[in-house]
Amino acid sequence: MTDQHTRFVQGSLIRGIIFHIGLGLSVGLWGIPSLLSFPLPYRTRFWIISRWSLWAIWWLRITNGVRWEVEGLENIPAEAGIVMSKHQSTWETLALQSWFKPQTWVLKRELMWLPVFGWSLTLLRPIAINRGAGRSAIRQVIRQGRARLASGSWVVVFPEGTRIAAGDKGRYRVGGAVLACATGAKVVPVAHNAGEFWPKYGWRKRAGCIRVRIGQPIDTQGLRPEQLITQVETWIEGQMPTLSQHSNPR
Repeated sequence: MTDQHTRFVQGSLIRGIIFHIGLGLSVGLWGIPSLLSFPLPYRTRFWIISRWSLWAIWWLRITNGVRWEVEGLENIPAEAGIVMSKHQSTWETLALQSWFKPQTWVLKRELMWLPVFGWSLTLLRPIAINRGAGRSAIRQVIRQGRARLASGSWVVVFPEGTRIAAGDKGRYRVGGAVLACATGAKVVPVAHNAGEFWPKYGWRKRAGCIRVRIGQPIDTQGLRPEQLITQVETWIEGQMPTLSQHSNPR
């Protein structure tokens, strides 16, 4: 390992640490106005709380040089539906709030137990499920998801269930597709390569440009959940090689 490479690695690690320190401090600071927003209407609460998410990806760009570009914004329909996104990083859980708003998420209930962060998350009416609950969890997703859609909120689903390392592929679960077919809501697929720049583990971030691609809405009428999730998986995974090849690390 050359001295130049050693300095690069050390500098990257330091920038990553600075980012995470700022991120941690900001949770506490932003948590105060977020928690105080509880009596306000949902859309107002979403606007206040989501400012932190937008600040976080800005802070990532400032400290670590991680930029992004988006294709397909014209594909987002006016009526709220279901977003099914590739899940490689924490980045997309924050950035999707820029384009699909207001929104809520299907997520594991353990996130709700985190001090300040989880309490603020509760105010955004997530569909918090017990992954081990089987059919009971699916019924919860349908019941609460139907209510969220009826109120005009996008429902964001990560069908792989957990963050998957860049270059790998997880098993696409059918829960979000069951909700879409039960409600007739359109599904907007999203592919990206955020995991190449903000990986699942470690402090280091990789400077460069995250590429996000938003697909055309999928009409769920007449589809079975298995057919729908196959379409979503085929589209997302079909985009990944081109997104990775055209990423712009530096």
